[in-house]
Amino acid sequence: MPEPKVRKFVTVVEEILHEGGPAPDKPRLRAAVLAVIENPFAGAYVEDLQPFMKDLEPLGLAMSKRLVAALGGDASVVESYGKGAIVGEAGELEHGALWHVPGGYAMRALLGDAKAIVPSAKKLGGLGTKLDVPIGHVNAAYVRSHFDAMEVGIADAPRANEIVFALVMTTGGRVHARMGGLAAADVKGEDGLR
Repeated sequence: MPEPKVRKFVTVVEEILHEGGPAPDKPRLRAAVLAVIENPFAGAYVEDLQPFMKDLEPLGLAMSKRLVAALGGDASVVESYGKGAIVGEAGELEHGALWHVPGGYAMRALLGDAKAIVPSAKKLGGLGTKLDVPIGHVNAAYVRSHFDAMEVGIADAPRANEIVFALVMTTGGRVHARMGGLAAADVKGEDGLR
């Protein structure tokens, strides 16, 4: 397959000072980077989609680097992540699933020893469709304080023949997390769960 044709990138950074309670010592940052690409499979059923995953790997790595830069340039501050895709109406849900490996492994590789699976969501939609990208701790899926989501979307995407790929990273859990469970400070990081 040819190299993905990117129409645009969008980067969004939220600086969360508080959620109605006391301000944390340090604001939490939550960032997303989105890439709008041409869907090479739009309008037709193609049996073997998997080779395009390999073609998407450089895009995943480039987007991951943009995210780390948006969070200040230090990958060690990233505590949670997620990924997602919005497929335009001439595509199919499976085209969004192409992002599982290139998006997830790119973030994990860039972050070094991230052990946990990267939460994911995908959907079909037209211009302006929003997606709640699920977020989880980078090393342990059971860290409740880091269960979150970030809504993403672009006013003029996806067009019918496009896909919006999204990656999300944060510098911490929910600002006022107090639901118990495994604390981030107690993560062993051996199996991606605890």
